[in-house]
Amino acid sequence: MIAVSFLPIFALEAQEGRLFAPLASTKTFSMLFAAALSVTLAPVLMVVLLRGRIRAERENPLNRWLIALYRPILAGALRIRWLTVGVAVVSVAATVPVFMRLGAEFMPPLNEGTILYMPTTVPGLSIPEAAKVLQVQDQLLMTFPEVERVFGKMGKAPTATDPAFVGMAEITVTLKPETQWRPDMTWDRLLDEMDAKLRIPGFPNIWWMPIQTRTEMITTGVRSPVGIKVLGPDLKTIERIGIEIERALATVPGTTSAFAERLNQGYYVDLIINRREAARYGLTVGDVQAVITSAIGGETVITTVEGRERYPVIIRYKRELRDDPERLKRVRIPTPTGAQIPLGHIADLVITQGPPSIADEAGTLAGLVSVSVSGRDLRGYVQEAQRVVRELVTLPPGYRLIWTGQYEHLMRAEERLKMVVPATLAVILLLLYLNFRSLAKSLIVILSVPFAAIGAIWYLHFLGYNLSVAVWVGILALAGVAAETGVVMLVYLDEAAERRMGEGRLATAQDLREAIMEGAVQRVRPKMMTVAAIMGGVLPLMGTTGPGADMMQRLAAPMIGGMVSSTVLTLLVIPVLYALWRGGSLPAPKE
Repeated sequence: MIAVSFLPIFALEAQEGRLFAPLASTKTFSMLFAAALSVTLAPVLMVVLLRGRIRAERENPLNRWLIALYRPILAGALRIRWLTVGVAVVSVAATVPVFMRLGAEFMPPLNEGTILYMPTTVPGLSIPEAAKVLQVQDQLLMTFPEVERVFGKMGKAPTATDPAFVGMAEITVTLKPETQWRPDMTWDRLLDEMDAKLRIPGFPNIWWMPIQTRTEMITTGVRSPVGIKVLGPDLKTIERIGIEIERALATVPGTTSAFAERLNQGYYVDLIINRREAARYGLTVGDVQAVITSAIGGETVITTVEGRERYPVIIRYKRELRDDPERLKRVRIPTPTGAQIPLGHIADLVITQGPPSIADEAGTLAGLVSVSVSGRDLRGYVQEAQRVVRELVTLPPGYRLIWTGQYEHLMRAEERLKMVVPATLAVILLLLYLNFRSLAKSLIVILSVPFAAIGAIWYLHFLGYNLSVAVWVGILALAGVAAETGVVMLVYLDEAAERRMGEGRLATAQDLREAIMEGAVQRVRPKMMTVAAIMGGVLPLMGTTGPGADMMQRLAAPMIGGMVSSTVLTLLVIPVLYALWRGGSLPAPKE
């Protein structure tokens, strides 16, 4: 059952599948080999290593203490059986609203030890001004004592895989170990302080992690937790819709920043050659364009070979001779007669606006609105944002929106889990039925799952955790373990009842109550050992720090909270349900 409970993890795909499949595989193989050893090597070692008198269960001092504590509680629960069941049902019902209030996110932050700060402004920022802004941002970030070093880049790197423009900054902030941070400083507080300090007009802030950002940009094309793709046939209309969405989202609580791409604000210098004037000097359009290409853009004239290395040699005018339109007009054009004439005599230099880049999505033009969210769960924010956009933004015919980013991953994972989790519970129920050959017993054990969820949900609520794929993985692991503890209790109850039946001592409800007390109370130590071993294995994860700690804590939290409520169910509710089921045909006890 523990192995089967991990089947939904194997059904996950994309990022979540690659992240958690190794965990599920490791757990499954561990259970496989543990099962094999328990029926082969363990009995042999017991024969070889156990010597002398085997102490009876009642002689164990820990067991005596547990029995003294457990016996009166179970006896009271068996006397008020329907009230016990009623309290259990009310507990489940009271947990449902808490579960509905839990937020949802795709993945908790991995906290990679570095922060990627990506402010973006509209196209048209000059390179000298961009350098000044970048220096100011770097200096402000270095004022935080948690920051070790800062490295910023403004614009495009010399690679074909970087589509950034001059107004897009990427600043990598390397942090010191958390042990060197200010007292009580957390990731969320640090990001909030940085966001408040770096409110530079015209530069909406986006904070994320470097690896996570690259992964999201590869999979969705979005560099922020939430992205809205505007699809349609006209760039100007797409830009207008994006700006309207940007303004609408500014009213949604939780919006740290919203920035719509300006699709028609790239600035270009167009050289319009006057053919008549060029012909007067004996020049063709090709002659003029060749000079423009080499003098302004640069032309490779030779490649030098230095051993195994090769370097292209490019010639063009110095930067100070071509860094503004007026200087470009003075670029010299050689004529067939040997004269040198300024470019401005035979061409007009016009500064025009156009799209800095053109994106394509689903066979049509696309624009992107990047949204950074803070202080809210992802699903709740997107649902409210969608409502606000529907109310404030009107889409012309032929235009549509796609909500993407981590929200897209969240929806995909939830849809997959909605199909696989019920199927997994059905398989567990089938395994229970094949084992017990009784539907009633199987249903009693399967009730361990919702009762275990009570503690998991309340503990998640107490910690302020959102539901995420990591949390669901922890809940799935809890389901298998909870069913296991339920089986252990039911096996002990059946064992005591069947033995008494064989001895002819199970004729009345009082006999059944004594059998239940024997099966439950006398075997309380192995049940508590099972719970303690599980809790001891996951509790250390709640104290971990560093990269990946948030992920591990969200895996462990459902197990810790769920085992508490599952233990109460196993020790009290399952014996009561067993008494109600098996005692229905027996005479009532004499009080």
